[in-house]
Order: sequence, then C-alpha cells, then structure tokens
Amino acid sequence: MSDLMENSFDIEVQPSHLYLAYTSTILRAPSKPLLLLKKSLTEKTGPLFEDFNLGILDNDLTKNAIKNGEPIGERIVVHGKVVNEKGQPMPHTLIEIWQANAAGRYVHKVDQHDAPLDPNFLGTGRCMTDSEGNYRFYTIKPGAYPWGNHHNAWRPNHIHFSLFGNEISSRLITQMYFPGDPLLEYDPIYQAVKAKGRELLISKFDLNLTEPDFALGYRFDIVLRGHNATPFENR
Repeated sequence: MSDLMENSFDIEVQPSHLYLAYTSTILRAPSKPLLLLKKSLTEKTGPLFEDFNLGILDNDLTKNAIKNGEPIGERIVVHGKVVNEKGQPMPHTLIEIWQANAAGRYVHKVDQHDAPLDPNFLGTGRCMTDSEGNYRFYTIKPGAYPWGNHHNAWRPNHIHFSLFGNEISSRLITQMYFPGDPLLEYDPIYQAVKAKGRELLISKFDLNLTEPDFALGYRFDIVLRGHNATPFENR
C-alpha cells in the first residue's frame, strides 16, 4: 500500500465527516461505521506515473489555454514539496489542480455564477514531483465566489489539489488557501478542519519564489502522514 493511503492521521488535525455548519455534510456523512473493502489486484498494482506523459505546458495555467491573449488576473507561482511524516521527499507523485478564474468562476456547466468566463483560462493543470518531491505551478490567483451553503456565503480564494500515489485508489484531495483572506473566518469548509490543522492549509508568501516583473510566489508544502499531515477531504 502506498504512503498516500497508509496515512496515520491526527484526529486533532483532520476534519470530521459531519460538520453541521457545512450543510452538505449532513446529507453525505456516514451514519454507520465504515467498512473496509478488500482491494483487488487492479487497485494494488499501478498506475506507475514515473513514465506518465505530461505536456510541456501542463503545469502552466497562464499559457495552457491561450486562444487570443493572456488570461486576466494576478499571476502567481505555487511551489512546494511533498513529503512523508519523516520529511522524506515523495518523488513521481502526480499532482492535479483546479480552480476558479480571477472573477471567481469555474469552467463548468454547473457553475452559473454571474461572473465572466476567461476564454484564455481553463483553470486546470497537472505536474509530477521531481526526485526531491518538488512541484511548481504557474497560474492566476483565483477569485472568491458565492455558494449556497447559507445566506451570503462566499468561498475564500482557494486552489484544489489532487495527489495520486502508486496505486489507483491512493488519491488524496485538499485545498490551498491564501494568507490574510478575511473570508476564512466565515467559511465552514475551512472551519470544519480542526484548529490545529487550519494553518497547514494556508500557503505562505515567498519573495524568493516571486519572479520579477511576472508573478508573486506562494509556497505550499504537503505532508502525507503523521501528526503534521496536511488535512485531506477524503480520509
């Protein structure tokens, strides 16, 4: 079993299945003890991402959808390292991200928020961690957007992260937030995470990652196991 799935979670960090202020958890939280299903051979073997064919612009959301101009918004660089509980790097980890555009709208038919779409921004990208567990994305800082959880509910600026281990069932999903966002205080998805774990979801501005005349840099390290494990949505 991969390091992504053998995660010894700290209950003081990870969110509960049920959080009443996050209304959709009332409907989807399990009411009975979870059952562990036996894995088949397919789930235990592969995929192996070492030879996964990535496009040259897959990790650059500022360029991978250009049709007739640059995407609108504040350009950012998101960089970090994926490690286990001992701080050892996790190489060849496939990372996918998706996000809203600068106006707070996703390229998805379900998203009918009254905000403009950007024809030069799809809001999706992927990359592979290198031999030292490092990854890097170029993108646009996402905007806040309303959602139907409660009256006047707005989601903070955030980027969704999906990580795959060395087997198909080892997918983990989390969200990255930005420092100083006033909406974090009012967001039940963020608040559902135990207080000890919330800071682990907030990226850090890094001037050393900032590229002159191009993009601000943010660092977001991901820890897969142990007491400092990054909070994930699907335990």
